[in-house]
Amino acid sequence: MTDLFADGAISIHGARENNLKNIDLDIPKHRTTVFAGLSGSGKSSLVFDTMAAVSRRELNETFPSFTQQYLPKYGQPEFDSIEHLPVAIVVEQKPIGRNSRSTLATYTGIYSVLRLMFSRIGKPWVGYSEWFSFNLPQGMCPNCQGLGFVDDVDGSKLIDPNKSLNEGAMTFSGFQPGTWRWKEYGNSGLFDLDKKIKDYSKEEYELLMNAPRQKLKNPPKQWARTALYEGLIPRMLRSVIHSASGRHHQAELSKIVTRKVCPVCHGDRLNKEALKGKIEGKNIAQVSEMDLVNVLNFLDSISDPMAKTMVRELRSKIQALVDIGLGYLSLGRGTDTLSGGEAQRIKIAKYLTSSLSDLVYVLDEPSVGLHLHDIQLITKSLNKLKDHGNTVVLVDHNPAIISSADYVVEIGPKAGKGGGQVTFTGTYPELLKSDTITGKMLREPVSFRTARQPKSFLEVNHITAHNLKDVSTKIPQGVMTVVSGPAGSGKSTLVDAVKQLVADQDYIDLSQDSVGTNIRSTPATYLNILNPLRKLFSKANNGVSTQLFSYNGKGACPRCKGKGVTITEMAFMDPVVQVCELCHGKRYSQEALQYKYHDKDISEVLNLSINDTLDFFQDVPAIYQKVSLLNKVGLGYLNLSQSMTTLSGGEVQRVKLAMELDHTGSIYFLDEPTTGLHLNDTKRLIDLFESLVDNGNTLILIEHNLKLISQADWLIDMGPDAGKYGGKICFEGIPKDSLKDSASRTGVALKQQLEKN
Repeated sequence: MTDLFADGAISIHGARENNLKNIDLDIPKHRTTVFAGLSGSGKSSLVFDTMAAVSRRELNETFPSFTQQYLPKYGQPEFDSIEHLPVAIVVEQKPIGRNSRSTLATYTGIYSVLRLMFSRIGKPWVGYSEWFSFNLPQGMCPNCQGLGFVDDVDGSKLIDPNKSLNEGAMTFSGFQPGTWRWKEYGNSGLFDLDKKIKDYSKEEYELLMNAPRQKLKNPPKQWARTALYEGLIPRMLRSVIHSASGRHHQAELSKIVTRKVCPVCHGDRLNKEALKGKIEGKNIAQVSEMDLVNVLNFLDSISDPMAKTMVRELRSKIQALVDIGLGYLSLGRGTDTLSGGEAQRIKIAKYLTSSLSDLVYVLDEPSVGLHLHDIQLITKSLNKLKDHGNTVVLVDHNPAIISSADYVVEIGPKAGKGGGQVTFTGTYPELLKSDTITGKMLREPVSFRTARQPKSFLEVNHITAHNLKDVSTKIPQGVMTVVSGPAGSGKSTLVDAVKQLVADQDYIDLSQDSVGTNIRSTPATYLNILNPLRKLFSKANNGVSTQLFSYNGKGACPRCKGKGVTITEMAFMDPVVQVCELCHGKRYSQEALQYKYHDKDISEVLNLSINDTLDFFQDVPAIYQKVSLLNKVGLGYLNLSQSMTTLSGGEVQRVKLAMELDHTGSIYFLDEPTTGLHLNDTKRLIDLFESLVDNGNTLILIEHNLKLISQADWLIDMGPDAGKYGGKICFEGIPKDSLKDSASRTGVALKQQLEKN
């Protein structure tokens, strides 16, 4: 144990953030430490909300106050002291650049170096580096504006001709009367707002639908001075379809937009001049289309001494991406098509080439979305970061990640208020022998269930989308099927083909996309239990108005207006955020808080966890039955008043699942449902899936978790690798039979796990 702390430790004293119980903890420096424990036990509160937040906050304070106003703001966590804390680099699971103009090469800075190289040694000479940029006028294709594709918008789907603008003729969400987007037309003075669209002249219709961006000559008073008018179709293309906000409207956009490869540049994004410049017979667009492994080969073929420095830098950046398992990606791959796991690995690769050392890298579940084969590549890369003299701290549940760590900390023993304590510190072998919940679950052997017999099969044939190579398969109905394989091997593409096959059936698509929540949305609002809750308080207190029990209405604290905090702006310095002195963060007025239900005021009830809520409302079916749904999907640790915007993708998916547990004879599609779950919670989820199948449903899951795969009735293993090196079915059948198939990466992983038992 003493060897682990040879280089010192990050010493945390008296950590009390959220549910933490005055924790004292030493984290060894220049080692890899994994934080394990049940979901909601307090791991993130300690690692992200305390250690990383303090580091980032104190680093920001070293800058002048003028600069600080432009830096991210971090809260002041509750703790006594932290000693020997390095600068923290936090690598999160958030997607990167959702803009259509962002590619792997532009995001990583590779494209800037590539452009420079083509401008220096490309033959014939075309121009400076900006002439090779598809995001600048000098280089972009004039037809598609550098996007590589053109969109045809069906204007008839955007307009109801039988309505006027005042009546809501613009049908796309966000353009309803009174909204700011509607005002760009309603306040322009160009149209009779009560005239039906079908009665517009040809000129009026063209002005409404297709007019280019322009300054108005004599705008009315309500028109903003600097505003520009733009027709509905170009406005949609610019600010919705081709922007990051477009992903929030994908289903709606698919009905009105037809996308095709640009007929002028054929997807190359650049103009003809830029494409003339070549190195070793290849132009910059052809290099961008190569996968990263082949780009390295291309760089090896360049002998011009003028390019020596640029080739070295490009090799360094690209090799880091290949080493972390992303060699199948192309430089031109749009960042809006990358998964969360791919995005996180790109961020990690970026730091592998850094000269900085003695930092603490904090990673949030780096195993998410990764096959065991990919995880082995991740752990190698993290070891490189450690070997450069850095400290690596991970929050993760994956046994392969936990076993690769030098030191393990378990936070527990339970979730929510029952957690917040250090229940184990030590090495992985010591954890395996321990009596902790993580130790016990890690010792449980993988075992296969007796596969159920399918009722019938869904057949998909000759799928060639994305990287699939003429794939045909059959999915059994009435049982649980898992589609597995390395990240990027074609799992989602295959499952999408099955969705299209059953498009006219009763199927439930439970993705990890957000549930359309805003910052005020909580489990209580999502379950629609606030009204019955307010009625309970009203009834228990002689019919007091139910509006008194809303912090967005009459019940709001008069000082903080229901926010729970007061915010004082400090010009160039951080705003001072203080818990409201009047309501002490409860959000409610003193009048509202004087009323009780079973000895608790409304704020105390809303601060109960889902688990505690079940006990409190066991005699109130209207609330108990809805809350029990979240408990069934393993979300008992969530707080009733927790903002839904703080939930992970896996938690969001399980919230959706909770609302869809009453089906029979349906098809459920789930995308990595065990994301963010402790082994104990995974076991519980498997039991829930069993009951769904017992009720006559069909489950089709994309999943990497070996425990869940072993309990499936049918396995389809994609691979053998990712991108163009994948796209094939390596195994299909009963999971146990995959052990005999050396071509199945999942079968090999299951075999390795069994040998450890």
